[in-house]
Amino acid sequence: MSTAPRLTALDALHRSLGATMTDFAGWDMPLRYASERDEHNAVRTRAGLFDLSHMGEITVTGPEAAAFLSYALVGNIATVGNGRARYTMIVQEDGGIVDDLIVYRLGESEYMVVANAGNAQIVLDALTERVGGFDAEVRDDRDAYALLAVQGPESPAIMKAVTDADLDGLKYYAGLPGTVAGVPALIARTGYTGEDGFELFVAPEHAEQLWRALTEAGAPHGLIPCGLSCRDTLRLEAGMPLYGHELTTALTPFDAGLGRVVKFEKEGDFIGREALKAAAERAETAPPRKLVGLIAEGRRVPRAGFPVVADGKVIGEVTSGAPSPTLGKPIAMAYVDAAFAAPGTGGVGVDIRGTHEPYEVVALPFYKRQK
Repeated sequence: MSTAPRLTALDALHRSLGATMTDFAGWDMPLRYASERDEHNAVRTRAGLFDLSHMGEITVTGPEAAAFLSYALVGNIATVGNGRARYTMIVQEDGGIVDDLIVYRLGESEYMVVANAGNAQIVLDALTERVGGFDAEVRDDRDAYALLAVQGPESPAIMKAVTDADLDGLKYYAGLPGTVAGVPALIARTGYTGEDGFELFVAPEHAEQLWRALTEAGAPHGLIPCGLSCRDTLRLEAGMPLYGHELTTALTPFDAGLGRVVKFEKEGDFIGREALKAAAERAETAPPRKLVGLIAEGRRVPRAGFPVVADGKVIGEVTSGAPSPTLGKPIAMAYVDAAFAAPGTGGVGVDIRGTHEPYEVVALPFYKRQK
C-alpha cells in the first residue's frame, strides 16, 4: 500500500517559488528552485536558505538523561555543556552504524537528539528500547519543529538583521534560545555545507513567517532559496558523510574514519563497546579499507556503487560522486583498500560503464572554508 509523502509546513511556499519537488525519506522536499550550480555557488560565496524540516527531533529529559544518552550512544554526552551540541553516533551491538546524530543540550536535564530523516523512526525505536532502567523519558518531537537553515559567509550579517541574540558569542556546535524575526527559535550554529551558518528550530506554524523574513533580510546579501541537490554537493565537497552512502550498519565508526566520536573513557558501559574496541584495534593494525577523496582527470561523473580499480583489479567502491562546482571537476568519496589510500597514489581509476576513468586520490575534505 503506497503512502503519500509527508509535507513540511513550507510546502505551499516551495511550490509557489517553482521548486522541483522530490520524495526524500518519505517527505516531499525541494530538490532545486532553479539552477543547482547557482544555488551551490550562492552558499559558497553569499548565502542560501534551506528547509530541513524532514530531520527527526527526539527530546530526552529526566535526571538520568545524560547517563542514558552516554549509554545509548557512542559519545560522552555527560560532558556536553549547557547550550552546546555534539556530533555522535548510535550503533548496534556489533558496532554497525545505525545513524549519525547531533545532540543539543537544551537545559540541565533536557537534550534534543536530531536524527537523519530516513532513520528518525529507527533511532526513536532504539532509544525507546534502551531507556529502560534509566530515570529518563524519550519523546518523539518530530511534529513539534520546523527546521530552517541559513548557510554561507553572509549568514551572520543576515541573521543579525532579524535577531538581537548574541550571535558573536555563539560558537560552532552551540545553540541558544532566542527570537528571530519575532519567532521563538532555538538558534544553532551548525550545518552540513562546509560554510558558517545557522539552523533554526521553530514551531511549524511560524515557519513561513520566518522564511519570508529571512528572504527579505537576505536579499541585499544575495541569499537565495536552496534545495537538497546543492546541499548534497556542498557536503560532498566538505567531505561530510551521508548515511546510506559513507555510513551504514555494515560499517563501524572506525571503518568510516570517524573513530574519534567513540569515547571509551566515559563512565559506565555503552551499547557496542566490545565490538567497537575490536574495530579500533583492526583499524590500527590492518584497516580493510579507508575513506578517501577522488578527483577526476576527465569529465565523466562517478556515482555511488561504481567500482574503484587499479592494476585491472577492483580495490574499492564509490560511495558518493558528483560534479564539483567549486573545483570545476567531478569528485567522489570512496572506500579503497588501505594500500591505495595515500594521497597522490597513482594508477587509480573508476569503472564508469566499462571504461576505467583516471582519478587522483586526495585527502578529505575537498574544500575547506577560509576562517
